[in-house]
Amino acid sequence: MATDLDRSYGCTAKPSSLLNSIFMSIVNMAGKMLVSTSSSKAENTDKWKLTDHLRFMVMLISWLMLWVLRFFMDLFSCSMISPPDYHLGGSSTVRRFQLSPYSSSATGEALPSSGSSLDLILRNRVDVDGLAVKALVKALTHVLALLNEIPASSRKYQYTMAMADQIMEDNARHGHSALLHVNRLALASSFTRTSALLYRCLQVQTSPSGDYGDSWHLRAIKAIPFGSCIASYMKAITMCLNAAFSWFDTATTRFQRRDCNVEPDMMAEKLAQELLWVTNKLRCYGGVNEALVQWSLASGLASLSLNASPRVQGSVVKISAFLFRELTRKDLEIARQVKFRLLVLWTPLFCHASNGHAYPILTSFQKAEIERAMDEVISNFPAMEQELILTTWLENYAVSVSDWPNLGLAYDRWCQSTREMVHH
Repeated sequence: MATDLDRSYGCTAKPSSLLNSIFMSIVNMAGKMLVSTSSSKAENTDKWKLTDHLRFMVMLISWLMLWVLRFFMDLFSCSMISPPDYHLGGSSTVRRFQLSPYSSSATGEALPSSGSSLDLILRNRVDVDGLAVKALVKALTHVLALLNEIPASSRKYQYTMAMADQIMEDNARHGHSALLHVNRLALASSFTRTSALLYRCLQVQTSPSGDYGDSWHLRAIKAIPFGSCIASYMKAITMCLNAAFSWFDTATTRFQRRDCNVEPDMMAEKLAQELLWVTNKLRCYGGVNEALVQWSLASGLASLSLNASPRVQGSVVKISAFLFRELTRKDLEIARQVKFRLLVLWTPLFCHASNGHAYPILTSFQKAEIERAMDEVISNFPAMEQELILTTWLENYAVSVSDWPNLGLAYDRWCQSTREMVHH
């Protein structure tokens, strides 16, 4: 009984003797190095020799390894023994079918009443439905994730996209709310993943080399006694680790893509087109609100899109324009802060984006429609928020070569309303 309670409420696994021995040996070594370093500093007031610097670095690394080992010891001690149904998702159905050994004395107690039997059947039915929904979500999410990995030139790319379309159409054809929710969950997950991949791809293009400037934690360390010496060591170690990781990532990427020969520009263009496709699907299956929220928080992607290639900008502009048109829908409840962030983040891209290669990104009718939508949304904001949005627009519109979007009427209306406030 005690063992069952320990398994249910506590962690019974203890760290192995190997971890304990490593931990204690590092503790002893770090303590000796600390004493040796302090005594060397007390005896020699001159500059440190090379051996002193090496001893100091070994001491720092030893204490760092000490804390890392302590963390892993605590982690492993709580994860060695887990409930048997943990790897099955912690489903209550699994627990319900774990039968106890047969006992004749407990037969009367084990037989439930008719009411409890009905409740058990209903609960089992709900659990089965939930497991089916989870399975469909995982399957569709997996197919959508494969789209990000398969090169667009592969003959299996269109096959995978058609499979995802078929799954979503079949779910929608049944008309069940749970199946429509499957489409929305999988598409929202794909939107998050694809936008994150696009951000990383654009980030690598704009800043291929790391920035080794002082970060906030190095500046904080410098503020303590002897902090400058410690910060210099940590900075050197960080530079070495970053260089090693950068080399490893480059080698791994080349190894993974040596058969695909995927260029970063082509990858970014592919991801942007997939993100546009996912956005359209979210609109079809009633999940555009999730796309609006995520797009309003993508400040890093909005900044990097300003310097992206014209083809990438084209897809991102189409996504933003598509979502801006959704802001005026009467049947869609959108938080005011979401609308505000969307306008502030993505209006600069409208001003600076190029018109594409062989054809304009948006037609004249689409541009006029988006201008009307932006004007309508801005007019519903308080005066202070209107000022922030219109100031952002004017700063970018005045220095761009594009004449779109022209929010001059909204700016004049805000000025007039502000004058009326002064008169009152």
